[in-house]
Amino acid sequence: MYDTDTRKLLSAISHGAIFLSSTVISIAVPIFILFNTQDPVVKGNAREAINFHLNVWLCGFIIGVLVWLTLGLLLPLGGLWFIVHWALTIWALFNVLGDADKPFRYPFIFRVV
Repeated sequence: MYDTDTRKLLSAISHGAIFLSSTVISIAVPIFILFNTQDPVVKGNAREAINFHLNVWLCGFIIGVLVWLTLGLLLPLGGLWFIVHWALTIWALFNVLGDADKPFRYPFIFRVV
């Protein structure tokens, strides 16, 4: 019914946009895809990518405040979070490219959208 290659591509772009997370444009990519596709799996992946963006930014803000308050003593926590969010994104990319029939769900995140 839906083109598998298009589904994989749009899902991967939604999740992969987090690699541009230092720009606000990164969240615009999955939002654009969410509103411009009819495929329910792509919509699910776009929603999950938006939620992951919000979680990454919230955790980054909290970690940044903690690093600032401890005068840098918790700086390794920031590096750990950077590695974790990249690893989760890579896991999502492998998952959506391998199984295009269901949306990927990130573990341990708050879902707002």
